[in-house]
Amino acid sequence: MAINHGLLASILVFLSSITICFIDAANPPCPIDFSYVQSFPWDTSLCHDPIDKNCCQTLLSLFAMGLAKHLRETSMFYLPNADSSSSCISNFQSKLMNMSIPQISVPMCLNDTNELVLKPSSCAGIATLRDWVQKVGPSSLLDSSCKGDFHGVTQCGSCLDAGMMVTAKLVALDPNSTKCFYFSVFYAAGVVNDLDNNNTLAAACILGLPLAISKIGKTSNGLSSKKILKLAFGLSGSLLGIAVVTASLVLCRKWDKRRKQNAVHEKYVSGMISQILPGIGAKWFQVSELENATDGFSQRNMIGQGASAIVHKGVISDGTIVAVKQILDLDTEGDEDFSNEAEIISKIRHRNLLALRGFCVTSDMLNGKRRYLIYDFMPNGSLDDHLFNPQRKPLTWPQRKSIILDVAKGLAYLHYGIKPAIYHRDIKATNILLDSDMKARVADFGLAKQSREGESHLTTRVAGTFGYLAPEYALYGQLTEKSDVYSFGIVILETMSGRKVLDASNSSALLITDWAWGLIKSGNVQDTFHESIKEEGPKGVMERFVFVGILCAHVMVALRPTIADALKMLEGDIDIPRLPDRPAPLSHPPFPSSSISSTTSEAIRHSSISINSL
Repeated sequence: MAINHGLLASILVFLSSITICFIDAANPPCPIDFSYVQSFPWDTSLCHDPIDKNCCQTLLSLFAMGLAKHLRETSMFYLPNADSSSSCISNFQSKLMNMSIPQISVPMCLNDTNELVLKPSSCAGIATLRDWVQKVGPSSLLDSSCKGDFHGVTQCGSCLDAGMMVTAKLVALDPNSTKCFYFSVFYAAGVVNDLDNNNTLAAACILGLPLAISKIGKTSNGLSSKKILKLAFGLSGSLLGIAVVTASLVLCRKWDKRRKQNAVHEKYVSGMISQILPGIGAKWFQVSELENATDGFSQRNMIGQGASAIVHKGVISDGTIVAVKQILDLDTEGDEDFSNEAEIISKIRHRNLLALRGFCVTSDMLNGKRRYLIYDFMPNGSLDDHLFNPQRKPLTWPQRKSIILDVAKGLAYLHYGIKPAIYHRDIKATNILLDSDMKARVADFGLAKQSREGESHLTTRVAGTFGYLAPEYALYGQLTEKSDVYSFGIVILETMSGRKVLDASNSSALLITDWAWGLIKSGNVQDTFHESIKEEGPKGVMERFVFVGILCAHVMVALRPTIADALKMLEGDIDIPRLPDRPAPLSHPPFPSSSISSTTSEAIRHSSISINSL
């Protein structure tokens, strides 16, 4: 039966490469009942010769009937995973073999199980009939145009027109959709029509399924139903041809635009690579390696997300567990942060600094530019999580002491262990990560800056996190090594108390430095200790840590110690000087206890500065 298969041609594009995979008993069962394969009156004669192209067209349409029935029974478009897809194709082949259809037919016509698996990009994020109703509405042209006995050419053509119009509506919602036409086909065949009730002409029109000649009769007008089907498929083919030409013109214009952009993408990648000179131990990764390592950057492997970065856990080819950080900022400033972090961290090696394993820059016409940094994975997360997550077991005093000393040692290396010195500029609890032994590693060097002899310490781009910024840096852009010392002092106080840098739990907003200073002045320094450690450690040592935190976070830069001296004070190698008073706010009398604290007030008054928090 030589038929111009209109809708079938489209289904062939979708299903033309579905594979037969033989599965074992451990794989999930197929959710589709293929018993209709043996009972529905399809034209089996077309598959006596498996290499006949009409056989593949027929089998693809026959399988599509199963997907339509699956939609009607479960409200789910497509199949949930590749294992289900493999199982279904295996069952489908078994039914055909029982009908003496050559075994080779299915492997020749179906060779990619993933094409049957639902993906977010399939059609405007639709997965279920409920999603369909939300996108299309409770009633559409398909419901009114594709219901009936299909004994006339007009109704078949109207159904096809309705499918095209609904498809256009869906594609307009998400231009990246790839299979909206097939969603319309399965909806019309499986939901609008019930193919179980021998609705053979509906299957023939909507799915393009050839019927056995013995089952095709006459219409009430005396016309052969076979002739009607030929006309219907001819009309379908013509309409599809127009649609394909129109789509081709649109795609060509888009492709031409992207082709012109390709040179820009290539220039971007080569430019970024030339800026970064990786040190020993850091390597360039291909984006395909990172996709394999993170299972396609799957949601279940995501371990962190911020305003300008997202982090996935992955396993690279040598079996090492890594953290893959994707920079989300796509502006020039984001490029600078990426190249800055890659260049700086690849040059340094210290047990208290998070090691960089590699980086990746890629750019293409479809996804734009993407930048990745690959680090060693820290299984115990961040200090912030341990301090402020009530689900976590509180840190012990030895753990808190060890973490503070580790951070001090890491900063001391940055300031004095390499030349020129590096100022981190974003020391905070979220950027201190903990390895399997709870040893602290300073991380996130996107804002780090290397000092240069003869250069001014003033900077026009103030970057960091509110509360951790040294006042002279936040207000005037004055950057020195003691800017990091101030942030470190805040971290000490947070670690000792379990209190956040800014407490806005009531009508007043109180910085941790003002809170701790008030307790120290009143002689209640032990009230700064977290409840879990008050009876755990030596009081004198614990008090010393709080005093060093207050001294490091002093508002006057000249009164702060260097990180080297702060480390010696923490370890008890040198005495702590008398703690100087904290100055009252500029041009204002002291605030009453119910008001915003002096330091907080000054910071809020200057809140228009540029703050970048990763």
